[in-house]
Amino acid sequence: GVQSHLQALLSLYKLFCPEQVTIALPGKMKIYFKNSEGPWKAAITAVRQRNQGTSPLTQAVFLGTSQPQSRKRKWNAQLVIPASSANTNNLEEDREKNRVYLYNTNESFPVEQLQTFPQLLQNIHRLEFPSQMGSVLTNPLLLHYMNYVKDESIYLRLFYWMGQMLQEECTWCVVDNPYEEEFKSFLETIYKAECFLQEGFSACEEFLYKTLPLWDGFCCRSGVLRLVSWIPLSTFSDIKTYLYDPLAQLFFTSSIYFKCSVLESLKELLQNWLNCNVIQVDSEFSS
Repeated sequence: GVQSHLQALLSLYKLFCPEQVTIALPGKMKIYFKNSEGPWKAAITAVRQRNQGTSPLTQAVFLGTSQPQSRKRKWNAQLVIPASSANTNNLEEDREKNRVYLYNTNESFPVEQLQTFPQLLQNIHRLEFPSQMGSVLTNPLLLHYMNYVKDESIYLRLFYWMGQMLQEECTWCVVDNPYEEEFKSFLETIYKAECFLQEGFSACEEFLYKTLPLWDGFCCRSGVLRLVSWIPLSTFSDIKTYLYDPLAQLFFTSSIYFKCSVLESLKELLQNWLNCNVIQVDSEFSS
């Protein structure tokens, strides 16, 4: 029978190859597929408007995303560990009864009280991650804990949050973005966390693969190339399509400094791949 999603697919075929679809389709249907040329048109418009020196309305060029919401929060406010849901007065009492509290295994240990590595070791089975996962990036003790726990739900929370932040704040995908310095600082924070964990974040990989074709090679250059050095190893076809090809277009049309920066980033990428592979082989051999 008639199925709306199949009709939408046929209408898409009829749009590009009308001779291939001979049946009649209704004129009004629900839109199932967005225009794939939207990001490129928005990127071209952004370049034209930037070169003309105008100040147009903000436009997002990510596929399938609308214009960014108006910012009512302070930038990077989510990188600070929030207070837990426990009463503040109770937290003060807990500090006074710290010795007794450490050995009470039935209660969780508030992460905002975590100050030293011995505290982490003594309470490692009673810690809970904060509600704002972004605060983990700036806390070495919580990064240690995340590396120890290896909980998939924790990585999914961080992946979703980081992906949203990178998408909404990307400087070269928003016309006249006044927060370039904040975005550079954010990329630097992510890079330091990746170096600490010795592995890249999947949200950064997705972000780079999606935005490198739109990148001008200048905006936030050092931060972008640093993130490139932590892309996880994958198939050659994916690496070539989503990483090498966009960089090659910029490489052959840019300055010597940019060429050297790209080569340095790819050298670090290779070193990280080799180090990860050696660790994996050693662990398999020892087991």
